[in-house]
Amino acid sequence: MHSGPYLNRRTLMRRSAAAGLLSLPAVGALTSCASGGGDNEEVERGEATENNPFGVNADAELEVVIFDGGFGDQYALDAEEIYSGSYGSVEHSKTQEIQSRLQPRMVQGDPPDVINNSGAEAMDIAALIRNDQVYDLTELLDAPSLDDPDVTVRDTLMPGVIEMGQFGSETMWRLNYAYTVYGQWYSQTALDRLEVEYPRTWDEMIAVCEKARQQGIAGWTYAGQYPYYFNFTLYPFIGKIGGADVLRAIDNLEPNAWRHDAVRAAFEAYHELTARGFVLQGSPGLSHEESQDEWNQYNALFIPNGSWVENESRENTPDDFRMAVGPPTSLDSSDAMPFETLWASGSEPFFVPAQAPNAPGGLEFLRIMLGRESARNFTSLVSSLTAVRGASDGMDLPPGLTSASEVLAAAGDNLLLPRLPDWYRQLNNEEIGGAIAAMMAGDIEPDEAINRCQQAADATAQDDSIQKFQHV
Repeated sequence: MHSGPYLNRRTLMRRSAAAGLLSLPAVGALTSCASGGGDNEEVERGEATENNPFGVNADAELEVVIFDGGFGDQYALDAEEIYSGSYGSVEHSKTQEIQSRLQPRMVQGDPPDVINNSGAEAMDIAALIRNDQVYDLTELLDAPSLDDPDVTVRDTLMPGVIEMGQFGSETMWRLNYAYTVYGQWYSQTALDRLEVEYPRTWDEMIAVCEKARQQGIAGWTYAGQYPYYFNFTLYPFIGKIGGADVLRAIDNLEPNAWRHDAVRAAFEAYHELTARGFVLQGSPGLSHEESQDEWNQYNALFIPNGSWVENESRENTPDDFRMAVGPPTSLDSSDAMPFETLWASGSEPFFVPAQAPNAPGGLEFLRIMLGRESARNFTSLVSSLTAVRGASDGMDLPPGLTSASEVLAAAGDNLLLPRLPDWYRQLNNEEIGGAIAAMMAGDIEPDEAINRCQQAADATAQDDSIQKFQHV
């Protein structure tokens, strides 16, 4: 519902489209007329001041669309309340159908001002950037932070957040607001009951899984319906074994990157879990929620996941579970990177459309979200770190998030940032994920899985219709 005092152009366009008065322009036509950011004049800017660095027009309405997923939308509503305390009213909506609901509006040139582009129906951000439909966020990065005018927003961000918003250039196009620690999630209670420590080498992993099996417990489970979940531990495992350059070569679609010895060693180690019967029976058919439920019921020790899992599985997590996360278990002492190495990066992406009627307001909303108050509120509400450096310091965190913070601190600079999942989503989720799924189900051997991965990567590299990216 619109809560502003006037009927703006956005409202008129939507009502006209609903009445059949507007035709839907072709994508090519949109590409030719879309703004690349910075020159949108739909809402006249006000005077820029220290407290209003983007010159937000106080009378202009702001429209925010939030993905209705594991994080919910209360954190956004709270940030919108801060925004409306100084500026115009906010129209808020939430949906899981990001692409089907918003792609037509992007084509019409009638987008919201801020989009939380997440979930299974997320729009292809790379295609939007290519079509000049995304606002350049450099202005946001260079603005004074909300809490300290002497510190820019850029300098408040966690490692890798800016890089995650870049696609083959130095321009930041999107803000990944949450900060996710990926790894082997487990129950400290379950390990204590077995009287074992978290396995640091693969020999130790096999020994722990064998002891668990003797107690009728599986070593691992995973979301077989979404096999790319395995990549949350497999990719950093590869990087630890062979070094970050192995992952960069995979990201860059280099010939034979998937045939590196580190990839083979990692695939053979994970295949051993299946070959020795350490994977929970039925895992290939489980959804992410079903696999998490099995794990929460102490039916399996380890699950590959990200730090959103604590909030997502909260209702089914026993009070005594003591959720924790560890870096991917190392292969052995010959690994190129230390045990503490892990994959941690920004997630939960937001962007401002290039044709947003109130782009300055969109930038200001993101600046508010990156303020300490909003960042701590997000962490308190959804058990996730944010992109804001040090925002959770001193907070009373739940067990899983406490563990994530500890392993992140222990990793120091030993952080890996695979880009294949967001540069080439179909390749990662379907082709690579499918090969790993077949291997973990016991249908194919590691050599066949590697060949499938390399063939899929080569096909993507040779497909001129797919935009390519390189590490800068």
